[in-house]
Amino acid sequence: METQAFLTRRAVFAPDTFNADAGTVEAVISTFAPVQRKGFMERLDPAGLDTSRLIGAPVLDGHRQGSARDVIGTITGHRMEDGKLVATIRLSGAADAAPIVERIREGTIKGVSIGYRVTRWAESADPNSRARVRTAAAWSISEVSAVPIPADPGSQFRGESMENEDLQVENTEDKTTETRAAIRQICRSAGMTAEQADDMIDRDLSITEARAEAFEAMQRRTPARIRTAAPANDDAAALRTRQADALAFRMAGGELPDASREFVNMSLRDMAADALTRAGESTRGLSADELFQRAAAHGTSDFPLLVSNAMGKVALDSYRAAESPLKALARQRTLPNFKESTSIRLGEMGRLEEMTEHGEFKATSRAEAGEKMALKTFGRAINVSRKLLIDDDLNMLGDMTAAIGAAAAQTEAEELVATFIGNPDLSDGTAVFATGRGNMAAAGADITETSLDAARLAMRGVKGLDGKTIIGVTPRYLVIGPELETKAEKLLAAIYAATTDDVQPIKLKLVVEPRITGTGWYVMADPAAVPSLQFAYLSSAQGVQIQRQEAWTTLGMQYRAFLDFGTGWADWRGAYFNEGA
Repeated sequence: METQAFLTRRAVFAPDTFNADAGTVEAVISTFAPVQRKGFMERLDPAGLDTSRLIGAPVLDGHRQGSARDVIGTITGHRMEDGKLVATIRLSGAADAAPIVERIREGTIKGVSIGYRVTRWAESADPNSRARVRTAAAWSISEVSAVPIPADPGSQFRGESMENEDLQVENTEDKTTETRAAIRQICRSAGMTAEQADDMIDRDLSITEARAEAFEAMQRRTPARIRTAAPANDDAAALRTRQADALAFRMAGGELPDASREFVNMSLRDMAADALTRAGESTRGLSADELFQRAAAHGTSDFPLLVSNAMGKVALDSYRAAESPLKALARQRTLPNFKESTSIRLGEMGRLEEMTEHGEFKATSRAEAGEKMALKTFGRAINVSRKLLIDDDLNMLGDMTAAIGAAAAQTEAEELVATFIGNPDLSDGTAVFATGRGNMAAAGADITETSLDAARLAMRGVKGLDGKTIIGVTPRYLVIGPELETKAEKLLAAIYAATTDDVQPIKLKLVVEPRITGTGWYVMADPAAVPSLQFAYLSSAQGVQIQRQEAWTTLGMQYRAFLDFGTGWADWRGAYFNEGA
């Protein structure tokens, strides 16, 4: 059985090799003599000794390892001599080591002991007595100690009178019944087997060593825990997010995150008091009115930001629910400021030219076009009244906030529709939809299979900026107002009734915009392939934004909702218009 338990051996010595000037002494630290242990004879195999770390190993006072003061020297050299391991020891000159060094010099201390670890044992039996023999087949020396009574009779500091020294062998004491019982109890508590307990007793372990080995065995059986980093419960940003989610849930319903459940029953007053307490201000004895005033006015209170975050969540949900379907037909952009922006579109390369016999490459140029667009700001104010705060009327606050979100979506939709149906002039001086471009029917017609086929044919043949290259526009959306919804649904159902996705992989998708009036209808390409309509937000404020506004003219708190938004055309080639019948 392999083990790395820490073992020791001791012997006597007579240190006549002490060199006071160099502070050194030689010692036979092991003769590899067998030592009787409880239940077996222990032998050390010289061939199995690993001496790679012996030089520099510490010399201790009686195997004590509790303090740096226990080190009284170090090994500076070693050699094998007549089958014995001889080491040169340099003793410490420190004042606290002087009494031990003096005893070594005068011969009062006559023992050398080695502390060693065995990594592989070999089991055998004595040929004469048939007694059990355990041989350390792979082992290393961890430290050498000066001790009063040795176990290895030949381990000693070297001196001229060594051969006349009366050497004594230490008899290993039997383990007491209490020690054996304690080791067995330690093994049972650690979930170890009886065989492991017997092995500890055979190796003459102390109770302390048995506890250490049992702990290591338990550690090997316990799987490593995977720890994940999460915001602490008292982290201000994490608390604010969880409270805002709980407040938004009370305002408008929806899904409540598990982390926010502890805050869902807190009123606005409770949250204001909590924010002031975390900011270091006492709330004892404050009325609800005073509490809200201080929470709103306190520079480090999270309460105003908490309310605005919750309002922002509710407004965003209603804003997304009310978005115009035209946004799916347009390309989204972000602009860094409110200056007029030009969207540059490069023309096509055309086809590759056939090479001449001289291998000459001909240079080519690409046409370009640019359409302008600028952002505008839209906004409204929201007053969260003192009465609403004190009454904890979150339903009303939720309705107000949802209305702001819907208003922002309504604003975007009206701006998009105005741009879409307004047919403005582009940078070339011609309107987006014009018969001269080929993207407007010469005569209005109702939605029929024939008129729809004409629209598709016109879009498929559209050429790029160079006027030569067919860019292969694929019609993707049929855009109508509510007056044509039923007729368009019936037409598309009839066209695609007998087809499958394998036969007709790209079908027209019906888009109904309720703000489009009349019988005119449009066919649009996918904006990812040929962008035509476009809209943009300010890069630092995309979508509806809600901020607290400092105000002294109203009781309660005042917030402002604003939207930085702009629309325009990028190109006419992905759009077709028919005025209808």
